[in-house]
Amino acid sequence: MLIWFVVIYLLISIAIGLIAATRVHNAKDFAVAGRHLPLPVVMATVFATWFGAETVLGISATFVKDGLRGVVADPFGSSLCLILAGLFFAGRLYRMNLLTIGDYYRLRFNRRVEILCTLAIVASYLGWVAAQIKALGLVFFIVTGGAISQPAGMVLGAAIVLTYTTFGGMFSVAILDFVQMTVIMGGMLYIGYVIAGMTGGVGAVVSHAHAAGKLEFFPEATVVAWVPFIGAWITMMLGSIPQQDVFQRITSAKDEKTAVRGSVLGGSIYFLFAFVPMFLAYAATLVDPKVFAELLARDPQLVLPTLIMQHTPLIAQVVFFGALLSAIMSCSSATLLAPSVAFSENIIRNIFPNMRDHVFLRIMRVVIVCFACVVLAFALNSGASIFKMVENAYKVTLVSAFFPLFLGLYWKRATTQGALAGIACGFCTWVLLEFFGTNNEVWLPQLIGFCAAGIGMVAGSLLPQVVGHATTSREALSAHVPHPHASAQHVPATGHHHHPHHS
Repeated sequence: MLIWFVVIYLLISIAIGLIAATRVHNAKDFAVAGRHLPLPVVMATVFATWFGAETVLGISATFVKDGLRGVVADPFGSSLCLILAGLFFAGRLYRMNLLTIGDYYRLRFNRRVEILCTLAIVASYLGWVAAQIKALGLVFFIVTGGAISQPAGMVLGAAIVLTYTTFGGMFSVAILDFVQMTVIMGGMLYIGYVIAGMTGGVGAVVSHAHAAGKLEFFPEATVVAWVPFIGAWITMMLGSIPQQDVFQRITSAKDEKTAVRGSVLGGSIYFLFAFVPMFLAYAATLVDPKVFAELLARDPQLVLPTLIMQHTPLIAQVVFFGALLSAIMSCSSATLLAPSVAFSENIIRNIFPNMRDHVFLRIMRVVIVCFACVVLAFALNSGASIFKMVENAYKVTLVSAFFPLFLGLYWKRATTQGALAGIACGFCTWVLLEFFGTNNEVWLPQLIGFCAAGIGMVAGSLLPQVVGHATTSREALSAHVPHPHASAQHVPATGHHHHPHHS
């Protein structure tokens, strides 16, 4: 019975996505939904993009094992990322009227910085999207009682998400995010009500978690405890800011005020709601301690789905898996679209600068299909947990793309040479320590790489300038002539993408 409800839900989702696709007429519509989205939709798409498999399955499993300290990266770091992006970046980036965040790096610095940062951003999505695909495989496996294996479920899930994302782009993603946010919030609250009734109420679960030391957040007052804590926090908080999906939601808003508010409100709601799956997973350990102790040791990601399947009525199962599928699909569609648009705009367009708009739209769709295949292969062959996949995704952007964005916006003396030095220092330091260093659990490789990136960018900007130059001054960015795709509904057939040549 459950499986038929799931099938119907999936078909409805695909139908909504394909109907939304009829509004896509050009590259601007596909990439940023024509810059028309109202506040409720922007807020919903910010929330739904982040409330994915790692929130429902990954964070909840990590909390049961390690308590609040274990989830410092997500939701604490990730929600702060969205709030900071809204407060300090949304307004400035919205005014520039760009198609991708890579366009910013080209305008503020030069084409080399654009390409390097875009490649880092695209690479970071590999783990994130793979985590969603892995979760879809897990859901299909559980719902069908093992009739569909996890690998087959991954292939099926990827195909479904790919269908509406490829045709509808940001329009489909935004509309479905709005629908799916409603399902997620309603579904999770209902399940919370059902489970609370089985465990003696919310207070009883919270008291038990407190007694078990699971609600302790800050570590002991030692360097050994605090350094990795801060490292995990900033990896998600700052490494997620220079991301195309965050940028896409900002630039899809109908105006600057909506962009700022949508990001701050979406991040705040995400933070509050992330505690619901944590509550559910911990409550599971009280419902059937023996069974769930075994699951914790074997695969903590199964704690919450097993609880729902074994201890709740059919209606609760339908609601939970509907909400879970909503969370995963909204997250995976957004994270599939973002790197594909960035790669098309900032890599392929550099090779073919005079591409017509309809050809460019076709290229973006082809890139989405190719990226989905790469992600699927990665998900099928990775042994990492969903939470780990997501946490690791942001290391590369933290050490490469954060400082050129932040200092480029807020420091007048930031130069192209500084940006290139920062990227080189940060990335090389991180790679050397991550893959060839001793496995130091205190001084995390991405934390040292982050510091090296900041020092490299400041030093490179202050030293005599011998490499490159900025194509556009910081002051001129706010008066930037809008990108042809971002500003016009219909781009002329001869319209081209201006990439100034420079050293």
